[in-house]
Amino acid sequence: MDFAYDARTEELRARLLAFMDEYVYPAEQVAHEQRARLASPWETPQVVEDLKAEARRQGLWNLFLPDAEHGAGLTNLQYAPLAEITGRSPQLAPTATNCAAPDTGNMEVLAQFGDEAQKKQWLQPLLAGEIRSAFAMTEPDVASSDATNITTHIERDGDEYVVTGRKWYISGAMNPDCGIFIVMGKTDPDGEDIRRQQSMVLVPRDTPGVTVDRAMQVFGYEDHYHGGHAEVTFDHARVPGTNLIGEEGGGFAIAQARLGPGRIHHCMRLIGMAERAIELMCRRAVSREAFGKALAQQGVVHNWIADARVTVEQLRLLVLKTAWLMDTVGNRGAHTEIQAIKIATPRAVVDIIDRAIQLHGAGGVSQDFPLAELYAGARTLMIADGPDEVHQRSLARREIKKYL
Repeated sequence: MDFAYDARTEELRARLLAFMDEYVYPAEQVAHEQRARLASPWETPQVVEDLKAEARRQGLWNLFLPDAEHGAGLTNLQYAPLAEITGRSPQLAPTATNCAAPDTGNMEVLAQFGDEAQKKQWLQPLLAGEIRSAFAMTEPDVASSDATNITTHIERDGDEYVVTGRKWYISGAMNPDCGIFIVMGKTDPDGEDIRRQQSMVLVPRDTPGVTVDRAMQVFGYEDHYHGGHAEVTFDHARVPGTNLIGEEGGGFAIAQARLGPGRIHHCMRLIGMAERAIELMCRRAVSREAFGKALAQQGVVHNWIADARVTVEQLRLLVLKTAWLMDTVGNRGAHTEIQAIKIATPRAVVDIIDRAIQLHGAGGVSQDFPLAELYAGARTLMIADGPDEVHQRSLARREIKKYL
């Protein structure tokens, strides 16, 4: 395994780092100020649109999509260090480069499983950054960590599908630019194979019967930059039969194909979040004194910073190995590693950010530093895309099977 960055990756890294320094970091405070003056907190601040235009002008656009027809055509190993850089400003940089969830996963689904009409109507506007999207899977009334539990019905009625159910924590749904939902529900609830009961359909947001009920908070935050996390009701919402993605009964397989790359993208960005926390920790340590000497001279601070650096280097190598395996043997061949990084990365990054908050004192939990938002985002990823315990269960079973 050779993890040295190739020439194209190095060139993109240099351009992206310059873009972050010149445009993204200065825009963080501007975005907060502009958002405070908007009529709706879900509108997009002008500075974000300016960042998107500049990123597209510089060719820093759709970097996540390995399909060269639609995206940058990068391998997972090439994209990993770029996603890490955007993770240093997770509220702005992924959106600015059109590499933000849930749009990334939805674009991958449409590119891989959508037909030509679906790609033209929905994928192309998403690739161009003209609309946003949402992925409706999680439900409030069942343990959605087991996708076979979902109760939303997708019933065939002549040439249409009728969607009925309630979803929540549907990322992106509060954004007024959200034009389309990918909804997972059951087309065959009594089917013998529980993994063939589910299907996915495209439901335009303006479909009669679709109601965005409320925004769900995450540790008190509403995640305005990514369009929030909404509770959504589908009350006999009718869509054409041509809005089915793939085939009936294929929803579970599509979900698995979607979540694999999504998990590694999150872990890539988490490395960048940890690096930002370490940088802030070091800057704070050399600028503050307590009990007669600089924080940078306190032994406990040395331990926090050293442990953080060791942890990040370990995590980065595991993420890069996983990316390399996905490129060489596919997602199935990298199953163990994908689960390993999903388990290891969020919990370790949460710990690093927590130490950075502690070092900042009251400032660490304030809006004057990004640490509180970084903490909320990292902690949430111990639940999102499958809670850690589900991945631990699956990984342990695979290990034990070797000895049976």
